[in-house]
Amino acid sequence: MALRIDVVSDVICPWCFLGKRRLDKALSLIPDVDVEVIFRPFFLDPSIPPEGLDRHAYMAAKFGEERLKTIHDPLVAAGAAEGVPYRFDLITRTPNTLNAHRLLRLAQPAGVQPSVAEALFMAYWHHGQDVGDTEVLTTIAVINGFKAEQIRDYLGSDTDVEKVMAEVTQAQEIGVTGVPTFILGSRYGVVGAQSPEYLAQSIRKAAAG
Repeated sequence: MALRIDVVSDVICPWCFLGKRRLDKALSLIPDVDVEVIFRPFFLDPSIPPEGLDRHAYMAAKFGEERLKTIHDPLVAAGAAEGVPYRFDLITRTPNTLNAHRLLRLAQPAGVQPSVAEALFMAYWHHGQDVGDTEVLTTIAVINGFKAEQIRDYLGSDTDVEKVMAEVTQAQEIGVTGVPTFILGSRYGVVGAQSPEYLAQSIRKAAAG
């Protein structure tokens, strides 16, 4: 029976992109371990309005202009080591990610959730696209086998909104305060974008019971 790995993350969390890539690498180190990866929603900042915010103004208000000059340096260095192509200079919006999480939820039973997750991270962190925008999300969905009209109808409705919100609440109730958090077999938690080796070791241990 496959070990379930619940990845609690947010598309606009840069460490979550790094964590996703490190998980991919970890799983390549333990090909004999059968796993099922499911991405679960989390809001890095629940106060972001539906239309999103200007990224520079948002970051400056949060961290201050001076700190913005070097705040991404550790991520750029870590990303370079793991092949994560951050392009902070291209990002102009900080989006609300409710619809991105809804798309991930829709992708899970279709078997394309990891691919959609990767596409969302790349769209935002490498191409600087607004992943709160319906057309950006529709394009990602179509590339992963969905029909454009189906996605526009889905995102234009309230379908799965309550379910996503309930999952976010559930994550908070079990003590998730930072992301990424990897929940292994519903029993063990690994917090943060840990090294592939550490993740692989933790997954193997969880799979062994």
